[in-house]
Amino acid sequence: MDAETNEPIIGASASLLRQSDKQYVSGAQSDVQGNLRFGEINFGTYALRITYVGKQDIIRDNIQVNSVDPLNLGKIMLTGDGKVIQEVVVEGRAPEMRLGIDRKIFDVSQSLVSVGGSATDLLQNVPTLQVDMDGSVSLRGSSSVKILIDGRESALAGSDVNALLQSLPANAIDKVEIITNPSSKYDAEGQSGIINIVMKKNVRTGLNGTATASAGSYNNYMAGVTLNFRDKKFNYYGNYNFNRRNMLGSGARDNLYLNNNSRIDNSEETSRRGVNNTVKLGADYFLNDKTTIGLSTNLSVRDNNRDADLIYRYVNHPSLTGTSTRLSRQKESDLGYEFNVDVIRKFEREGAELVANFNYGRDTEDGTNSFTQTYSSGSPTDGRINETSEDGKMMNIQLDYVLPFNEDSKFEAGYRSLIRKSFDTQFSDTLNTVTNQYFPDFSISNDFDMTNAVHALYVNYQNKLSGRIGYQVGLRAEQVDLTTKYFGKDPNLSDAEQVVDGGQNYFRLYPTVFLTYDVNEGGDKVQLSYSRRVQRPRGWQVNPFPDVSDEMNRRQGNPNLLPEDIHSFEASFAKTYSKWNFISTAYYRRMNDVMQPYIYLVDENSVTFSRWENLTSSNVAGLELISKVNITNWWDATWNGNLFYNKFEGNAAFAIQEQEGINWNTNLNSNVKLPKNWAFQLRGDYFAPRVMAQGKSKYMTGVDVAVKKEFMNKRANLSLNVRDLFNTRRFGARTTTPQVVTDFEHRWMKRMVTLSFSYRFGLQDLTKKREQKDSGDMGDEMGGGF
Repeated sequence: MDAETNEPIIGASASLLRQSDKQYVSGAQSDVQGNLRFGEINFGTYALRITYVGKQDIIRDNIQVNSVDPLNLGKIMLTGDGKVIQEVVVEGRAPEMRLGIDRKIFDVSQSLVSVGGSATDLLQNVPTLQVDMDGSVSLRGSSSVKILIDGRESALAGSDVNALLQSLPANAIDKVEIITNPSSKYDAEGQSGIINIVMKKNVRTGLNGTATASAGSYNNYMAGVTLNFRDKKFNYYGNYNFNRRNMLGSGARDNLYLNNNSRIDNSEETSRRGVNNTVKLGADYFLNDKTTIGLSTNLSVRDNNRDADLIYRYVNHPSLTGTSTRLSRQKESDLGYEFNVDVIRKFEREGAELVANFNYGRDTEDGTNSFTQTYSSGSPTDGRINETSEDGKMMNIQLDYVLPFNEDSKFEAGYRSLIRKSFDTQFSDTLNTVTNQYFPDFSISNDFDMTNAVHALYVNYQNKLSGRIGYQVGLRAEQVDLTTKYFGKDPNLSDAEQVVDGGQNYFRLYPTVFLTYDVNEGGDKVQLSYSRRVQRPRGWQVNPFPDVSDEMNRRQGNPNLLPEDIHSFEASFAKTYSKWNFISTAYYRRMNDVMQPYIYLVDENSVTFSRWENLTSSNVAGLELISKVNITNWWDATWNGNLFYNKFEGNAAFAIQEQEGINWNTNLNSNVKLPKNWAFQLRGDYFAPRVMAQGKSKYMTGVDVAVKKEFMNKRANLSLNVRDLFNTRRFGARTTTPQVVTDFEHRWMKRMVTLSFSYRFGLQDLTKKREQKDSGDMGDEMGGGF
């Protein structure tokens, strides 16, 4: 009840906590009469915390639950406190940065510079992450990272998770978890770790939701709606998002061929257009206080149209002179869906539970890629049409069991089988320059069938050596079966050449060790950890299909590619002050059998042929710093810096010389709260040149800005952002092989201006006298759902 008006308070958040350690147990929200109810609670001693914007927090301690009879706490009166209101507003503005036992957690729900953008745009704003010219996400300089959505791989990604991230709206994401040294509970895959993208999901009582719409330059549009309804037994949720994107880019490449000192350079203008529709529906059924059953389904319908106009220039070339113009047009249509069944069973022992998951998904893609190339010298026009098709299926079966022995000690064990199947086909027609007719090119027309199964068992044990020193040890055992089958379509091939079998079969153990020291009661801690990891080849890295999207630079996969073997060590220190949080991490990674494309042939027409190979081994040692400072009650800043030494060992078999160097990158994100519900955000980043196995990348830098205005009692907001304000984000590099020296740079998206509108509705807004009191989302304390 409101102590001033004696009226019920609607939407007050309540958390039921264990009295001994204030560990969260359950959550609830007051209804239209102000009533709060917790059902079927285990016997024990609890504390109750009630919060509401503009009111003092209420904490009731030592609540004894020792009977099945209802326990009535009577009326609870909430009184106002102006100082508390002011603090809540500041904390609601600042993105959270927390250090867990095996992860860093970043709250990105308030990222203004990403509003109206995609998940790829959002990940650029997360400390320790980088996004390159193709939208590939890197962690601490490594693009070999595992990307999960809500804790699991998504079948909607098919063979290209980057394409899914580019279609996923940024405003649908709640937080991002960076797990650089995952425990044995997680899949061992990912050279530099795991990125877990946690989607927003309301779990408040009653009906509530959010509607958003955005419009940006180059005809980029986005709209979405999220709905949630919860009662005592069910939680229903769903969302729909529409995204029309158009990313304009540009690039340049200069190839110097060492065998004849000739040169081919090109400039490029690109456009990536797509219309994406994504739907998610789900329900949680609370069978009783011990068992929850969840069902959900996802559907993604999207198309991708990629155009590229290239202008080539030939210098000292043996057969070509002048220039040529190459027009490439690619059209793809994708359909993906997945089904999830989750069951959570809690046991009498507090904290003990069994979680089961079954997931099945399928993603299909059909596309046409055509190009024509005309020459100023009068040489015959080249042309090619490629018809491609991909059909991928994924099934996940997982069991996780947790058994606490006491507050400090627990045992975890689990099983997982992840099975991926894909069938890719390509048929290519090339232009006959004499008859001006297209005819089959069987040399790059083929099918590829792949099945990749990973079966795993794991155990973890966590305990304390003393009041401040804790540890966790784990072991994961994985059996991997990779089976491939290559089908050639050339009728002149022998039987042995038409069908070629390949694959790998291996068993590995992946240990993990964590040691944590709590420096004081204020949250300062030191962590040491070790894990063995693996980076398994992806489908396109083992698929021998030649990629002829650039006729002068052909690429293909390698069915015999070995997985990378990684050993990772970390030492972290987290320091917490009243207005300053600081996390520092020293790390070392040893990577064997590093996978990279290698140029193994340059023919007489200066066409380069590259193939994925296990080129070398590398060692990376670095220091990462993350700091968030609340400069005033209206201004905060988050800074991240990463300095690392990278050494690639030489390999005579590929004529690779030893490469080493110091690399670094940094970024700064600042939020300013302005009067009358205005807010401003600024972000800048810089990536220094980086050593690679066959060369060195160029520096890259950029700045993003955004401004937001809240109105309608903060239920609605309007924001304007500009990504890459100065149009400077370009990825470039120089690579050197015995055959060719290549300089290139590429900008995958030009400066983007976006205007976005968002409106929140539902129970959380049905209150009185809130014009000066509401600081935003109140759902952080809520339980239920998963």
